[in-house]
Amino acid sequence: MLSESLLVGFDTSDDACVYKVSDDKAVIQTVDFFTPITDDPYMFGQIAAANALSDVYAMGGTPALAMNLLCVPNCLSKDTIREILRGGHDKAVEAGCVIAGGHTIQDSEPKYGLCVTGFVHPDHILKNVGAMAGDVLILTKPIGSGIIVTAKKAELVSDEDYMAAANYMRRLNKWAGESIQKFGCIHACTDITGFGLGGHALEVARGSNVTILIDSAKLPIMDGALEMAEMGMVPGGAYRNADYAREYVTISENVDEAYSDIIFDPQTSGGLLVALPESEAAELLSRLRKTDPASCIVGKVLPKGEKPLIIVKGIAESK
Repeated sequence: MLSESLLVGFDTSDDACVYKVSDDKAVIQTVDFFTPITDDPYMFGQIAAANALSDVYAMGGTPALAMNLLCVPNCLSKDTIREILRGGHDKAVEAGCVIAGGHTIQDSEPKYGLCVTGFVHPDHILKNVGAMAGDVLILTKPIGSGIIVTAKKAELVSDEDYMAAANYMRRLNKWAGESIQKFGCIHACTDITGFGLGGHALEVARGSNVTILIDSAKLPIMDGALEMAEMGMVPGGAYRNADYAREYVTISENVDEAYSDIIFDPQTSGGLLVALPESEAAELLSRLRKTDPASCIVGKVLPKGEKPLIIVKGIAESK
């Protein structure tokens, strides 16, 4: 009985688990926390909370309740701790989610995030599997945040480009999620986080038993990220993601290395990646762009081929 109620578990590496509690309600449960990616404690709290809440939107649900997870070193001031928690609280309020306490431990490095509970109708769950040949892929936020953060540490990226990236990271996927929830023909959905666009697209492809083609020429890229990637300001996580995917991916020779690095760049609080029929894409894009103007088609789904992931420069190469 318990196993029958678990609608989504860990078998497909989905964004969260989903447990059925009644015929018209299922619980979405997820947790995420990480070390600071900015010196601003309030912004860090916002980004970490947005990142944790994103999993619920990726599953087609609405966040309802959250609990703080906080690790603090002795040297961290009470004011800094308060600002981190305020950032998380304000982002949860924006999401319509209640933070009802949490847990704090002493640690050598600060870490913050949320354990989030959301709700979804059992018939309306979005999963990272189910993409079908003929679908197109829509991405709702630009990529490149890991590269921007790395370049910021080296003081190479401009303040304007860094703040633009930070604003994307602390932006909720709430509005994109709501547009997608109202659309009845979504075949698969996931959010783009630590595995990068390439890694998460690979999960969708393998779980759906299809091949996914990503067009590097169509990618929405954060301002400054391409320039920084060309300079080698690429986080180690991007190389680890690419190494893991190597045996599953074909990259066309004319795809510049910087674009490949961006595709596997680990994202924090990235956008939603959606697979749906090509005939429905224009209408969904029209809805998405009202709140998430960077939304665009970044690839398509093909019948299962030799490799589950193909990266090209120009869709015509896939013919």
